[in-house]
Amino acid sequence: MTETDARARRLAERIQVIVAETIERRIKDPRMGFVTITDVRVTGDLREATVFYTVLGDPAEQADTAEALESAKGMLRTEVGRQTGIRHTPSLAFIADAIPETARHLDDLLRRAQADDERVHEQAAAASYAGEPDPYRHADELDGSRSDDAGLVADGLDEAGGSSA
Repeated sequence: MTETDARARRLAERIQVIVAETIERRIKDPRMGFVTITDVRVTGDLREATVFYTVLGDPAEQADTAEALESAKGMLRTEVGRQTGIRHTPSLAFIADAIPETARHLDDLLRRAQADDERVHEQAAAASYAGEPDPYRHADELDGSRSDDAGLVADGLDEAGGSSA
């Protein structure tokens, strides 16, 4: 990790804390739902910060919270600049985090796969062989007087399966 990457990561962590605390303590917008700041990514030149968040609630509450965050963006950026003391305060972009939806979708897929596996195991336990349980001939079932190739010739068939007569 280069010094620039490390600096961007430290700034991102600091911005995450500042934004979360400011939303909790200073923003009184009634549209703001229960918000969790999940991650912040800062560009290498420290000019832009992308703030990822999740909102507890239905899609209407999530849309209201997105509007509230957009309207509070200037105040949040001012607070970030005041608390970090860096020369150029990064611009903030708020993006709803897709991780909860993705995790929910993966959980549904895993549950469905497990149910399918259980159904296959139940079918396998109740299944029976289509033919004989052991379709192979064993030495004790054969005449002791001939081998397989000799038996084919003795029965009037050549090795290719055609008639030798």
